[in-house]
Amino acid sequence: MNNWTQRWDDRYSNEEFAYGEEPNNYLKEQIQKLKPSAILFPAEGEGRNAIFAAKLGWNVSAFDISEEGKNKALKLAETNNVSIDYQVGELETLDFKEEQFDVIALIYAHFPAEIKSEIHKQLDKLLRKDGIIIFEAFSKKHLEYLAINDKVGGPKDIESLFSIEEIKSDFSNYEIIELEEKEIKLNEGLFHNGTGTVIRFIGRKK
Repeated sequence: MNNWTQRWDDRYSNEEFAYGEEPNNYLKEQIQKLKPSAILFPAEGEGRNAIFAAKLGWNVSAFDISEEGKNKALKLAETNNVSIDYQVGELETLDFKEEQFDVIALIYAHFPAEIKSEIHKQLDKLLRKDGIIIFEAFSKKHLEYLAINDKVGGPKDIESLFSIEEIKSDFSNYEIIELEEKEIKLNEGLFHNGTGTVIRFIGRKK
């Protein structure tokens, strides 16, 4: 097992939920504007966002590299009387199909720096024309906030963080509905607490 997988397995192996059981606020706000259909949650960890979508009637798929994350997510799904398709592994090894999804929700999906743009391009193939991306993750400026308060969480290397330019480049074939860098207050479980800066993006695939 590589260090990256081990890191997430360790984080998710505790009984308490690392990022809480409630959905991310931005995801919650955006998903409620849309008609439930097929949605994918990459790097979904312990399942808080996927389970919220399932409770709203979405057909939910998710993946992560952490078996521990999946175990927690399936337990949370059972508690909430919903079911989700949750796969474990690297994206290219999973059996998702081209144009399978109407929405892809990337919520703090901080993939390793050297592959993050490549994964965005792979995910794009799984989204139908006119499909929607919902994205929130830490911006490059977030390092300044992390230096003041490490409880806010997020990657500690600038390459794993995002800029508006990167999002425009990775999702160049999208109509930008919303794209901004914003300071927000986070209160999500054990590892997202305090003020940080994020990139928020809603895009429609052309």
